[in-house]
Amino acid sequence: MKILFPERVAAYGILLITGLSVGFHVLVLARVVPSEIVWGGGQKDPQQLLVLESVSITINLLIWMVVAVRVGLLKLKINATVIRGALWLMVGVFALNTVGNLFSTNSFEKAAFTPVTLLLALFSLRLVLGNRQQPAATPHPSA
Repeated sequence: MKILFPERVAAYGILLITGLSVGFHVLVLARVVPSEIVWGGGQKDPQQLLVLESVSITINLLIWMVVAVRVGLLKLKINATVIRGALWLMVGVFALNTVGNLFSTNSFEKAAFTPVTLLLALFSLRLVLGNRQQPAATPHPSA
């Protein structure tokens, strides 16, 4: 896995993609992007779409936070085992999402999002298999 791409590429790739995904889902909620290209094209009920899009935004922000903590951009004291477990969960979810996208009835969703979720699965796998531990918190200067 190290041969394919470095951890830094994987981490910043996830941060970029999830950031863009949050923006995309906000545009779906704002009806700038048609809702037919998400959720398999089957969401006609605006209330259900609001719930699904809100959940998606929340999950993307949580993923962003996990990766930001993992690489030391976000200084939260979270046990490295919890971060590692979250990364393994991300690998599984993105892999399953890739399979789901392959079976989407919407050709745009299939073509655009299948490679993205596959890349996210590989990036997550690269981070979870990486050698680096969660960065230690910077010690507070003593008086």
